Amino acid sequence: MVTNDQRRRQLAREKFERQQQRREAARRKARRRNAVVAAGLAAVLAAGAGAYAAGAFSGDGKKNVSADASPDAVPTPKKGPDPCAKPAPGSPSAKTWKSEPEMTVDKSASYAMDLKTTCGTIDVKLDAANTPHTVNSFDFLAKEGFFDHSKCHRLTTAGIYVLQCGDPKGTGMGGPGYTIEDENLKDSRLKGNVYPAGTIAMANTGQPHTGGSQFFLVYQDSQLPPQYTPFGTIGAEGMKTLKKIADAGEVSGAGDGAPNATVVIDKATVTKS
Repeated sequence: MVTNDQRRRQLAREKFERQQQRREAARRKARRRNAVVAAGLAAVLAAGAGAYAAGAFSGDGKKNVSADASPDAVPTPKKGPDPCAKPAPGSPSAKTWKSEPEMTVDKSASYAMDLKTTCGTIDVKLDAANTPHTVNSFDFLAKEGFFDHSKCHRLTTAGIYVLQCGDPKGTGMGGPGYTIEDENLKDSRLKGNVYPAGTIAMANTGQPHTGGSQFFLVYQDSQLPPQYTPFGTIGAEGMKTLKKIADAGEVSGAGDGAPNATVVIDKATVTKS
């Protein structure tokens, strides 16, 4: 005969088991959702592909939304306060080149890049020893004023945590007209397919050796396949600037869109020491 105390314990055990099952189901659902988000957001690093997680850009840089999409399927744009200053006078570059610039970088030297933005300075130590083609290209483009007055057009705040810049068109579809080879994809810092906070890396089309001028700045550890050339490390001042930008959020509210902050590179310089 089952006593009342035994019955209470049995009911408590069954309730606990039901709770565990519900929690495990919720965890599985969350893992699937996060995997989908991360996979979708990885595509935002495809320079020239122009894909948002929620749609794709047409040739004029506008996002296409399916005609039969319900109103609830389209995120409501959100606009927070802009923490950044007004851009310096000037227009983005329209220059392009037919081929990669001649190699002049000194692999034994130290190179640094300063991005003077409307939100603050982003200081970067460049890795010429392991990414000579990438550093050589950035040195050339900076001297040509290619990055000056260009917007950082994309901020991701879910799944991966990056600010994407380097397109004078501001659409995610622009570039210098040439591509450079992938480098340093076996960097020991990319453990477990994680690009650690403080990394600067090249965007590409998703195919090998398709990097151009677009790059992304990692402000929080982000899990990504090792397909994007890591070519430098962001300094302390730069990380503070990125935090300000990230804290302001992005316009879609869905975790991937244009930054609420008006992030414009007023001046980019590369120096050798």
